[in-house]
Amino acid sequence: LQIPGPALHPPASPQLDWRQVLVLGLDGAGKSSVLHYLCSQTARERIAPTHGFNSAQLYIEGLEVDLLEVGGSQNLRAYWPHYLSQAHVLVFVVDSVDRSRLLTARQELHSLLAAEPQLPLVVLANKQDKSNALSVAELQEELALHTVSKQRELFLLPTSATWASLSTATSVLHVKSLLVTLLSQP
Repeated sequence: LQIPGPALHPPASPQLDWRQVLVLGLDGAGKSSVLHYLCSQTARERIAPTHGFNSAQLYIEGLEVDLLEVGGSQNLRAYWPHYLSQAHVLVFVVDSVDRSRLLTARQELHSLLAAEPQLPLVVLANKQDKSNALSVAELQEELALHTVSKQRELFLLPTSATWASLSTATSVLHVKSLLVTLLSQP
């Protein structure tokens, strides 16, 4: 398994500003699905788990946005901090149904936040289409987001990145427009 190091010289088109969005979360949270629906409107019945990393490019409103997803299995989480310094926004995807691993998700998230105190954070409460999903308010409590520094821009959005859900389009559009807003700031 080979993990690439952070790019020393980000690719940049002369007319576009380059930005990187780092997409992290425990394995099975739905990072690859979120990435897929951010970049494509086509429905996919199944998206294979990421073993290593995934990346995609978006060109929106004068920005060249690199979306970099690093896998969330336990052995890959050690690499997460190495990617923070290049990122302009951290997107952390949480499985709203997987109550048994919320403590692990909270610990991993807070460790990342301690390493990079200024990075804007977007937490996606994924799998909101499931009947047993925790609400956004419950997840805010479980992830101890109230303890996050007031200096950090923090957003918690409900998402449902699944091919069968009409809410996918809406929730992903909200994520996309929030990313554009955050990445357009000087």
